[in-house]
This record gives sequence, structure tokens and C-alpha cells, in this order.
Amino acid sequence: MASIPPSKPQISPEGWAISLARTKVERFSAYNHQLVVTENLLETPEKVISDVSLQDFAQITPQYPGLRAPLAPEICASWLAQLAPRLDQWFGPHHRAWEMQAWYSIVTTPPAKLLPIQRLPHIDGTDPNQIAMMLYLHRTGHGGTAFFRHRSTGLEALSATDFPRYAKALQEDVARTGLPRAAYATDGAPHFERTHTVPGTFNQAVFYRGNILHSGVIDNAAPLVADPRAGRLTINAFFRPAAG
Repeated sequence: MASIPPSKPQISPEGWAISLARTKVERFSAYNHQLVVTENLLETPEKVISDVSLQDFAQITPQYPGLRAPLAPEICASWLAQLAPRLDQWFGPHHRAWEMQAWYSIVTTPPAKLLPIQRLPHIDGTDPNQIAMMLYLHRTGHGGTAFFRHRSTGLEALSATDFPRYAKALQEDVARTGLPRAAYATDGAPHFERTHTVPGTFNQAVFYRGNILHSGVIDNAAPLVADPRAGRLTINAFFRPAAG
């Protein structure tokens, strides 16, 4: 996994405690995908938002339609100690240690300025062992996360074997009907259909395999502001079994 620079200023794990007491495992779609939902993950979410507001946000990757800042390694280590055995329970076991990367993220790109790739559902990679976490820390009019099926192939999760077939079919879709309009994906039309939606309530975290087609639920008519205290703030994390 790619390395990330340390966050500035450094943040103490104190005040960043998490609780998994309100966790449930769900299934969705005909493919029976596993989704783990935890309510009230952070014990003191307002303290976390206050700390986040001190971070230096920047556009880190061209794929993400907004600003990000890396989560402090100390926080990742503290969370991972608690999450690792549960990840084995939910998505394993892999009999290896887990690695974690995480970012604070704020969606800020106006719909009209989205790149073509940002208008479509996406995957985080083709490795089914990479687990994604989304922690929603906003009270905006925007939502959580939606999951999709690609209509012409029927695919919902992409492996390294599936990806070339999916990419070819999607290119043919776009050649036939054109790119979707400059807007965030909602129902997925015309090339995708939505299979499930997580509401993304405040302080709710969801865990799922990152190779499932998904997209953030963004209201195309609502403001997108860069202030962590007023914008669509999330903490995005990826977990992967360490190399053997």
C-alpha cells in the first residue's frame, strides 16, 4: 500500500476512542455482499471534528472529488488494535496482521466540474481482501454510500479477472449512449442500477469489501463547502492483510 505523510499537527489518541457496541452485520443484493454497520463509532465525535479542523487539507489524488488529510499514525494504530480481531471475524480470518491507511475527506468539487471518472460508481481496487471503512461525520443534506450493479455485465464486484471485461463493456456503453451528465451518481442510470444505500447518519461507520462498485451519496443541489465543521466530512480507511 502507498505510504502517506504524517499529519500536521500531531494528534493524541486521547479523545479518539471508538466503540463497537452497536454493530450489526447485514447482507445486500443477490450476490449477498457483507456490510458491517456500526452506530456511534466515536465516543466523542465533536472532539474529533475539532481536531480535524486543525489539519492541512489538500487535493491528494485526482480521483477523489475534494480535499483530504492523512489520519495520524498514532490514531490508526490505536484503532487497528481494536478493529483487527473484528475484521478477522467479519471478513477473514486471514491469519496475518492487518495494515491500515486512513484520511479525513471533504467532498468539495461542484457537480459541473466533475471529471468523467468521478460521475460513475467506482471500486477501491480489485483485491477482495481490501476492506473499506467510511465514517460519516457530517450533518449536511448529503448522504452516505450507495452500491451498484453494472447493467450490461451484471457485475457488482470486480476481481482482477473481471475487470478487463467490465472496462470493455463500460467503454461500449459510453460509446453507445455517451458519458453521464456532469453530476454525482444517484440512481446510476443509464449504465448502472443502485442495489443498496447506506444513509450515512452522523457518527455511523460502515465496512465493506472495496472491490464492490460504490459511490458517495451527494446531493447535486446542496452546497459543498471545505470547512470540516460544515461540509461533508468523512474518515475513509482501508484495511488489508499484511504481506506474508
